[in-house]
Amino acid sequence: MRLIPVLDILNGVVVRGVAGLRDQYRPIESGLTKSVQALDVARAIRSRFGFDLFYVADLDAIMCQRSGEALYRQLISDGFRLWIDAGVADVSQALRILDIGAERVVVGLESCPSASALREIVDALTTERVVFSLDLQGGIPLAGPEWSKDPEAIAALAIRSGVTQLIVLDLVGVGTGLGVPTIPLCQRLRATHGAAIEIVTGGGVRDQSDLDQLESIGIDGVLVASILHQPGCCFKQF
Repeated sequence: MRLIPVLDILNGVVVRGVAGLRDQYRPIESGLTKSVQALDVARAIRSRFGFDLFYVADLDAIMCQRSGEALYRQLISDGFRLWIDAGVADVSQALRILDIGAERVVVGLESCPSASALREIVDALTTERVVFSLDLQGGIPLAGPEWSKDPEAIAALAIRSGVTQLIVLDLVGVGTGLGVPTIPLCQRLRATHGAAIEIVTGGGVRDQSDLDQLESIGIDGVLVASILHQPGCCFKQF
């Protein structure tokens, strides 16, 4: 199981996401750096923990269609590998992110209009370069009218569309430090689909015991953010 640090970007700086309440997101306060600039924060995390793969959630792009391409290029030029969620909704947007140098393009349920649009993106980029994010709020999919309201049905449809890498993220857990709320859903998805998919989750990670539990149920990767910036944070190597 691997850990993937998250950079939530809003108004061009790194912010702390809390429970999906984006109007309340504020610039990060970190025990690793006083800076809120993405490159500085990423460098500080790399220096402390050794990570070079990051998940970038570009909220400016997701919410306002203001893509942070210069920021992505800056990070990539400094040796970081990126999974980028920039509100991709179609093939041209996905290819643009890939051309910038992203390792993988994250297609979020919140932004993707339909399963057919997802399939077109997967077909154009290949399954290895696309990660589908099953975005939830309190267990309810953040989905447009073309999608089911059942998270498991959405996951199954995404897999039939060619997806092999799935993020399961419930925003109510993000930044709360109250534990990962998606564990039961992840367990069901693993039981149903077996090794057909790589499952990544996160949101609410408190400590090493949460990571141990996630590893025990077969999670392949965990998104971590707020906990990295707390004094004394320490993880064993996975």
